[in-house]
Amino acid sequence: MTGFIISGTFKAGSKWVRFTKSVSSQNEKNAIEKAYSLIGSENKLKRNFIKIASTTEIEHD
Repeated sequence: MTGFIISGTFKAGSKWVRFTKSVSSQNEKNAIEKAYSLIGSENKLKRNFIKIASTTEIEHD
């Protein structure tokens, strides 16, 4: 599995809050889906209140 760092913002009340999530996934698409799932379930948000800004692959040794 490859690691990814996903960063972006989500809506908390009337403000947009920044987040950074580290997830393990087989590819970038699945990592983004996992980030949506984690942020949404932790903050009780739907996907339209979450904006992904960047995805960075983490190199493993």
